[in-house]
Amino acid sequence: MERVYIGLGSNLASPAQQLRSALAAMAGLPHTQLVAQSSLYASDPLGPPDQPRYVNAVAALDTELTPLALLDALQRIELEQGRVRKDERWGPRTLDLDILLFADRQIDEPRLQVPHYHMHARAFVLYPLAEIAAELVLPDGRPLSQLLAQCPYVGLERLATQA
Repeated sequence: MERVYIGLGSNLASPAQQLRSALAAMAGLPHTQLVAQSSLYASDPLGPPDQPRYVNAVAALDTELTPLALLDALQRIELEQGRVRKDERWGPRTLDLDILLFADRQIDEPRLQVPHYHMHARAFVLYPLAEIAAELVLPDGRPLSQLLAQCPYVGLERLATQA
Protein backbone atom coordinates (compact mmCIF):
# COMPACT_ATOMS: atom_id res chain seq x y z
CA MET A 1 0.00 0.00 0.00
CA GLU A 2 1.17 3.50 -0.82
CA ARG A 3 -0.08 6.74 0.79
CA VAL A 4 -1.69 9.10 -1.70
CA TYR A 5 -3.15 12.57 -1.14
CA ILE A 6 -6.12 13.71 -3.21
CA GLY A 7 -7.31 17.30 -3.58
CA LEU A 8 -11.07 17.71 -3.88
CA GLY A 9 -12.91 20.77 -5.17
CA SER A 10 -16.41 21.75 -6.28
CA ASN A 11 -18.37 24.93 -6.85
CA LEU A 12 -21.55 23.65 -8.53
CA ALA A 13 -24.53 21.48 -7.58
CA SER A 14 -24.23 21.49 -3.76
CA PRO A 15 -20.43 21.55 -3.49
CA ALA A 16 -20.14 20.24 0.08
CA GLN A 17 -22.37 17.28 -0.80
CA GLN A 18 -20.33 16.68 -3.97
CA LEU A 19 -17.21 16.35 -1.82
CA ARG A 20 -18.91 14.05 0.69
CA SER A 21 -20.14 11.82 -2.16
CA ALA A 22 -16.66 11.76 -3.69
CA LEU A 23 -15.11 10.77 -0.36
CA ALA A 24 -17.60 7.91 -0.05
CA ALA A 25 -16.84 6.81 -3.63
CA MET A 26 -13.07 6.90 -2.99
CA ALA A 27 -13.57 4.85 0.18
CA GLY A 28 -15.21 2.20 -2.02
CA LEU A 29 -12.40 1.92 -4.56
CA PRO A 30 -10.85 -1.55 -4.84
CA HIS A 31 -7.53 -2.15 -3.07
CA THR A 32 -7.85 1.29 -1.48
CA GLN A 33 -8.62 2.65 1.98
CA LEU A 34 -9.67 6.17 2.89
CA VAL A 35 -7.49 6.89 5.94
CA ALA A 36 -8.04 10.61 6.58
CA GLN A 37 -9.96 13.61 5.33
CA SER A 38 -9.58 17.27 6.11
CA SER A 39 -12.28 19.71 7.02
CA LEU A 40 -14.08 21.45 4.18
CA TYR A 41 -12.80 24.88 3.20
CA ALA A 42 -14.41 27.61 1.10
CA SER A 43 -12.00 29.35 -1.26
CA ASP A 44 -12.05 32.06 -3.86
CA PRO A 45 -12.02 30.71 -7.42
CA LEU A 46 -8.95 30.72 -9.60
CA GLY A 47 -9.63 31.85 -13.13
CA PRO A 48 -12.89 33.55 -14.11
CA PRO A 49 -14.10 35.67 -11.17
CA ASP A 50 -17.79 35.40 -12.11
CA GLN A 51 -18.23 31.95 -10.58
CA PRO A 52 -19.21 30.72 -7.12
CA ARG A 53 -16.65 30.12 -4.38
CA TYR A 54 -15.21 26.62 -4.23
CA VAL A 55 -15.46 24.08 -1.46
CA ASN A 56 -12.18 22.18 -1.08
CA ALA A 57 -10.73 19.36 1.00
CA VAL A 58 -7.85 16.89 0.96
CA ALA A 59 -8.10 13.14 1.53
CA ALA A 60 -5.42 10.58 2.31
CA LEU A 61 -5.75 7.14 0.72
CA ASP A 62 -3.70 4.00 1.09
CA THR A 63 -3.84 2.17 -2.22
CA GLU A 64 -2.38 -0.71 -4.16
CA LEU A 65 -3.56 0.84 -7.43
CA THR A 66 -0.99 2.17 -9.88
CA PRO A 67 -0.97 5.94 -10.38
CA LEU A 68 -2.75 5.76 -13.74
CA ALA A 69 -5.30 3.23 -12.49
CA LEU A 70 -6.08 5.57 -9.60
CA LEU A 71 -6.33 8.53 -11.99
CA ASP A 72 -8.80 6.56 -14.12
CA ALA A 73 -10.86 5.68 -11.05
CA LEU A 74 -10.93 9.31 -9.88
CA GLN A 75 -11.96 10.55 -13.32
CA ARG A 76 -14.76 7.96 -13.32
CA ILE A 77 -16.00 9.37 -9.99
CA GLU A 78 -15.90 12.88 -11.46
CA LEU A 79 -17.98 11.78 -14.46
CA GLU A 80 -20.47 9.90 -12.28
CA GLN A 81 -20.98 13.13 -10.32
CA GLY A 82 -21.68 15.19 -13.44
CA ARG A 83 -18.24 16.57 -14.30
CA VAL A 84 -18.11 17.96 -17.82
CA ARG A 85 -14.59 18.62 -19.07
CA LYS A 86 -14.33 21.89 -21.01
CA ASP A 87 -11.48 23.70 -22.69
CA GLU A 88 -11.70 26.52 -20.14
CA ARG A 89 -9.19 26.06 -17.32
CA TRP A 90 -10.28 26.79 -13.79
CA GLY A 91 -13.92 27.24 -14.72
CA PRO A 92 -16.84 26.11 -12.57
CA ARG A 93 -17.26 22.37 -12.04
CA THR A 94 -19.28 19.86 -10.09
CA LEU A 95 -16.18 17.96 -8.98
CA ASP A 96 -12.43 18.06 -9.39
CA LEU A 97 -10.26 15.28 -7.96
CA ASP A 98 -6.51 15.75 -8.26
CA ILE A 99 -3.70 13.43 -7.22
CA LEU A 100 -1.50 15.78 -5.21
CA LEU A 101 1.12 13.30 -4.00
CA PHE A 102 1.63 9.59 -4.63
CA ALA A 103 3.93 8.30 -1.88
CA ASP A 104 7.40 9.71 -2.59
CA ARG A 105 7.07 9.36 -6.35
CA GLN A 106 7.74 12.04 -8.90
CA ILE A 107 5.64 11.34 -11.99
CA ASP A 108 5.83 13.23 -15.28
CA GLU A 109 3.56 11.61 -17.82
CA PRO A 110 1.24 13.20 -20.39
CA ARG A 111 -1.84 12.45 -18.25
CA LEU A 112 -0.36 12.86 -14.80
CA GLN A 113 2.14 15.12 -13.07
CA VAL A 114 2.91 14.38 -9.42
CA PRO A 115 3.49 16.27 -7.21
CA HIS A 116 0.56 18.25 -8.58
CA TYR A 117 1.78 21.41 -10.31
CA HIS A 118 1.31 24.64 -8.35
CA MET A 119 0.14 22.84 -5.21
CA HIS A 120 2.98 24.63 -3.42
CA ALA A 121 1.24 27.98 -3.99
CA ARG A 122 -2.38 27.07 -3.33
CA ALA A 123 -3.71 27.74 0.14
CA PHE A 124 -6.82 25.66 -0.60
CA VAL A 125 -4.52 22.63 -1.02
CA LEU A 126 -1.80 23.27 1.57
CA TYR A 127 -3.91 24.13 4.61
CA PRO A 128 -6.29 21.14 4.31
CA LEU A 129 -3.26 18.91 3.60
CA ALA A 130 -1.51 20.20 6.73
CA GLU A 131 -4.61 19.40 8.76
CA ILE A 132 -4.20 15.67 8.02
CA ALA A 133 -0.42 15.41 7.40
CA ALA A 134 1.32 18.22 9.31
CA GLU A 135 4.74 16.53 9.27
CA LEU A 136 4.65 15.70 5.55
CA VAL A 137 7.82 16.09 3.49
CA LEU A 138 7.46 16.36 -0.30
CA PRO A 139 9.44 14.09 -2.63
CA ASP A 140 11.92 16.92 -3.30
CA GLY A 141 12.71 17.13 0.43
CA ARG A 142 10.78 20.31 1.24
CA PRO A 143 8.70 20.06 4.42
CA LEU A 144 5.05 21.04 4.14
CA SER A 145 5.65 23.58 6.92
CA GLN A 146 8.04 25.49 4.61
CA LEU A 147 5.40 25.68 1.87
CA LEU A 148 2.80 26.90 4.38
CA ALA A 149 5.13 29.66 5.56
CA GLN A 150 5.32 30.93 1.96
CA CYS A 151 1.59 30.67 1.20
CA PRO A 152 -0.70 33.06 3.07
CA TYR A 153 -4.07 31.94 4.39
CA VAL A 154 -5.91 34.36 2.09
CA GLY A 155 -9.36 33.83 0.60
CA LEU A 156 -9.78 30.63 2.59
CA GLU A 157 -12.45 29.86 5.18
CA ARG A 158 -12.71 26.65 7.18
CA LEU A 159 -16.34 25.57 7.12
CA ALA A 160 -18.21 24.39 10.19
CA THR A 161 -18.78 20.66 10.24
CA GLN A 162 -22.28 19.41 9.66
CA ALA A 163 -23.84 16.49 11.50
